[in-house]
Amino acid sequence: MTDTDDRVLARSEAETASPPAPPVGNPALIGVPTFLVGSIALGLVLTGYVPAAAAGASVPIIMTATGFGQSVAAVWAARLGQNAVAAIFGIFTGFWTSYAALVLGLTHGWFGIAAADAVRTQQLFLWSWLAVIVLLTLASLRLPAAFTLLFGLIDLALLLVLIGIGMGSSAVTIAGGWVVFCFVLVGAYIFVDAMNQATGGRALPMGAPLLH
Repeated sequence: MTDTDDRVLARSEAETASPPAPPVGNPALIGVPTFLVGSIALGLVLTGYVPAAAAGASVPIIMTATGFGQSVAAVWAARLGQNAVAAIFGIFTGFWTSYAALVLGLTHGWFGIAAADAVRTQQLFLWSWLAVIVLLTLASLRLPAAFTLLFGLIDLALLLVLIGIGMGSSAVTIAGGWVVFCFVLVGAYIFVDAMNQATGGRALPMGAPLLH
C-alpha cells in the first residue's frame, strides 16, 4: 500500500470516527422579534390607533418585516433539524402573509369579492386560522408553558376579533387588540430569553410543559 493510500485510509477512518458537528443556532432570534413587530402593528390597528379607513396601516410591516422574518426563521429551523420550530414559524409565515393579502385584496378589489361579502370573507379567514392555531396550541402542550400561553392568547385574540366582526362590535374587536398586546408581552419574554442565552447568559424560566 502506498503512502497516498495510507493517508486516504487514515482520513476516511477519522471522518467515520468523528462525524462533523451539526450546525447550531437559534431561529427564534429572527423569528420572534419579526413576529412581535407585526403583532404590535396589528394591535394598534385593532385598538383604534388609526381610523378604520386606514386598516391597511399595518400591512407594510407585516408584508415585509414579519412575513420575511418568519420565512427566514422557518427555513433556518428546518436546516438545523428543528422540525417543531420550523413548523411554528412556517405556520405564522402563512398567517401573516395571507393577512396582508386579505387586507390588500379587499381594499383594492383584487379577488372579485363584493363589498357585501367582505365580512364573510374576513370571518372565513379568521375561522380557518383559528382552527389551525388551536391545533398548534394543543400540539404545544409538550413545550415549555410560555409557548402554550403565547398560542392560547393568539387563539383568544382571533376569537374576539372574529366575534367583533360578526357582531359589528368595535368594543369586542378592540378587546381582541388588547389581547394582542398581551401575547406581545409573552413573546417579548421569549425573545429576551433567546437573546440572553445567545449572549452567554442563563436561560430564563419558561414554565414546565403541561403535558409530559
